[in-house]
Amino acid sequence: MLRIILKKGREVPVLRGHPWIFSGALEEIDGNADAVGVADVFDWEKHWIARGLFSPKSQIRLRLLTWQKEEIDGDFFFRRISRSLSIRESILSKVTNAYRIVNGEGDFLPGLIVDRYDEFLVCQFFTAGMDRFKPLIVDSLSSLLAVKGIFERSEGRVRDEEGIEPSVGVLAGEPPPELIAIEENGFKFVIDLRRGQKTGFFLDQRDNRAFLSAIARDKKVLNCFSYSGAFSVYALGGGAKEVVSLDSSRPALELAERNLALNGFEVSGSELLKGDAFTYLKECDSAFDIIVLDPPSLARKRSDVDGAAGGYKFLNLHALRHVRPGGLLLTFSCSQHLSIDLFQKVVFGAAVDAGRKVTILKRLGHPIDHPVSLHHPEGEYLKGLVLRVLD
Repeated sequence: MLRIILKKGREVPVLRGHPWIFSGALEEIDGNADAVGVADVFDWEKHWIARGLFSPKSQIRLRLLTWQKEEIDGDFFFRRISRSLSIRESILSKVTNAYRIVNGEGDFLPGLIVDRYDEFLVCQFFTAGMDRFKPLIVDSLSSLLAVKGIFERSEGRVRDEEGIEPSVGVLAGEPPPELIAIEENGFKFVIDLRRGQKTGFFLDQRDNRAFLSAIARDKKVLNCFSYSGAFSVYALGGGAKEVVSLDSSRPALELAERNLALNGFEVSGSELLKGDAFTYLKECDSAFDIIVLDPPSLARKRSDVDGAAGGYKFLNLHALRHVRPGGLLLTFSCSQHLSIDLFQKVVFGAAVDAGRKVTILKRLGHPIDHPVSLHHPEGEYLKGLVLRVLD
């Protein structure tokens, strides 16, 4: 096991429970500094303080798992996953069979995401350290859950930064079908967990979709970046008189059309438009009672924040111009590197430039199966505002 000695003063965040240790905090590495694996962490006086996973190629050299001297083995992962699963099973609705089981740092398992879609699980191993424990984690999941199959979607920027190749495929049991049917709050959806966004569906917007459903009666709704139409289904389920779903992907709109039909909604009540949201919002001449603005992350790394702020301002400015007086804008950012304070300032600037007077009615965020560690505020990536346009 590696022994990591921290520079003087750099132990303070660790003692307060923050799970990340960056390369600049390391004073000494006792052992093979090129090896991925479990490491013990000591302060500058060589007092033991924590245990975690070491990644030699990442700026985040250690992601901490425990502040106790416990073995990182199959029993450890079984206990952690069992604890996170019990929370979900005790509080989620009986009419929802798609939810997150493990949410990385929020469940004290940094680098690991596990989502359930009825009888299939989708795992994402983002770090080199967690990737090494893949067999033990799959064994734990197989012991805890009677599912048909466990599928892996480990890909993206974080793995690139960790120096590990993408990994996609079956980990246990059956391969998933091309499309999987799920149920969420009584609504039905088909999803593509092999190639769809994230692990196939935006599970983190469940509560925010339910909020939209509660306010949509008799409203004309624009759903930008609609993907497979989940916000649109909820809006129509809440009695919206008209819903326009806008997305740049034809396959996503085809899924949206299927999901509308699956829930008994006529296509005539929901227009499906293929197009770029930036262009549409700038050029369209329609007005709406409610606009949902849920773009993909515009700041995938910290250096993207300035450009992302400009993108969010553009979208919100033009969206606000198309909200009727008294109407609502539900605007979101899923960019971890863009703070809620900066996001609110960007939206304020958009309102000023649009010449609209706006109030914040409500803040939106993660559902209960996407917990955020109080010691790791960076995990609160999803930020949403419900804005009322007064005039």
